[in-house]
Amino acid sequence: MPSSNLDWDINGSVGVVTFNRPEARNALTWDMYDALVAACETAEAAGDVRVLIIRGAGGAFAAGTEISQFREFADGEAGVAYERRLDAVIDRIERMAIPTIAEVDGAAVGGGCAIAVACDFRICSERARFGVPVARTLGNCLSMANLARLVDLLGVAVTKDLLLSGRLIDAYEAKQRGLATLVLPVDQLKAETIRIAAELSTRAPSTVKATKAMLLRLRDHRRPPPGSADDILRACYGSEEFKEGVAAFLDGRKPRFS
Repeated sequence: MPSSNLDWDINGSVGVVTFNRPEARNALTWDMYDALVAACETAEAAGDVRVLIIRGAGGAFAAGTEISQFREFADGEAGVAYERRLDAVIDRIERMAIPTIAEVDGAAVGGGCAIAVACDFRICSERARFGVPVARTLGNCLSMANLARLVDLLGVAVTKDLLLSGRLIDAYEAKQRGLATLVLPVDQLKAETIRIAAELSTRAPSTVKATKAMLLRLRDHRRPPPGSADDILRACYGSEEFKEGVAAFLDGRKPRFS
């Protein structure tokens, strides 16, 4: 894999991707995003891998995109390009022909939340948390595709609650809302996720592939075409609030939104 912060392993019929940047709560660099896509390609190319697990090291799933990368954004067009690039990563996970499991221990925030939502299952520890808190941190927004994924999973009302308030939900609320598939004690998470993955790997590949392919066609039929919200992204990422949010985050202070 092209990133030293992402590990790849095969456990029998199960491929395991681990975000390994615990000192930054596994905040995702572009190298890590690229390595995740490469891991998806490797898993599908390996005929003996029947399930893919995505997890994070050190008590966090993934804290979203590494914010220092936003320093380079000159205008709203950079935000459009960023969201298109991120959409391609998340779409690759969603288009996996084999089942995918997000093993969520700790925070799955921002891009980390988007990755977890794109997986077929989210097996969580009791300390898992989900959210996209940009309304109180960075002042940016989600792409149309990632917004649609949240709406598909949680409904409009809960999606509005999470995005407009910027709050995070814990594992038990995530289970109640249909976001978490299963909630387990921390010390049981890895073993139980592997057990579930091994069981899934015995299911008929023809049924798995057909079901996932039909769900993707249904998704594509319901979603607007790429680029339909570029004007909104351009305005949001070009705003003074986004510049202030990035500066405040990197300075370690609360943003002052006008």
